[in-house]
Amino acid sequence: MLAGGVGGARFLQGLVEVVDPTAVTIVGNVGDDLEPYGLHVSPDLDTVLYTLTGRIDADKGWGVRGDTPRALEQARALGAEAWFWLGDLDLGLHLARTEMLRSGRPLHAVTARLAAAMGLEATLLPATDDRLRTMVTIPGGEVDFQTYYVRRGHADPVSRIRFDGAESARPAPGVLEAIAAADVVVIAPSNPFISIDPILAVPGIRDAVAARRERVVAVSPIVAGRALRGPAAGMLETLGHETSVVGVAELYRSLAGTLVIDEEDAPAAARVERLGLRARVAATVMANLDASRALAAQTLAAGGPAP
Repeated sequence: MLAGGVGGARFLQGLVEVVDPTAVTIVGNVGDDLEPYGLHVSPDLDTVLYTLTGRIDADKGWGVRGDTPRALEQARALGAEAWFWLGDLDLGLHLARTEMLRSGRPLHAVTARLAAAMGLEATLLPATDDRLRTMVTIPGGEVDFQTYYVRRGHADPVSRIRFDGAESARPAPGVLEAIAAADVVVIAPSNPFISIDPILAVPGIRDAVAARRERVVAVSPIVAGRALRGPAAGMLETLGHETSVVGVAELYRSLAGTLVIDEEDAPAAARVERLGLRARVAATVMANLDASRALAAQTLAAGGPAP
């Protein structure tokens, strides 16, 4: 599964309920990574770790349940700007990651060690061990992803997205092998531009997914023309795409043989199929674990004909 953000993590909650978690490999987005306060933070990898090990703050969709901001409050009281929120328990994870990275371990090895310590049964891989950063052009110029998303509240219209470092990045060990060997490759109901595209921007990954097209199932993050969370709908519009499941289909038509769309979008199924994808209608709003489980089961069932 290619995953990023809250939508990917919530889908994974259901997925590991309907298949053996040890058979699941997650390729995570690292374009959101940043180094606030001298610490290496991997927000999308961390959201998966916290969600699948029962630590997530379900109300926010990120961070650790029951965490407190005392360290940041103290930093602000002492004059630090400290605009990127990290809870006290969350800081512990980033301290451990940063120490391991500075000792010379690559990100995939550090992620595996953290996952084992936290009891994650699935395999979690960063898309790359190399530095990759999502850069967003908004009115006034280009900013890093977290400035756009957190500091500015993702309210600015986006005219361009690029992935700094992608040209020289290499897939992390195990990523291409997992895609090639998978029974089904799932593209999560995550924002295509800022959660999935950073993964695909790493040379070799897009081609590996396209080579498995008949076994690739994408789940639309758009329902009835809107994103349930985040700026995906606005990005579709400002980046020149139809704000609908048809717009999502156009983005994924060369990668996925099947697109799972919500029941509200059933009337658009014929338009999706004219783009060369199979449209599968399901309830895609993951309001609870039962809904996530049902969506995961239907997505796997839509994994295409036998090769």
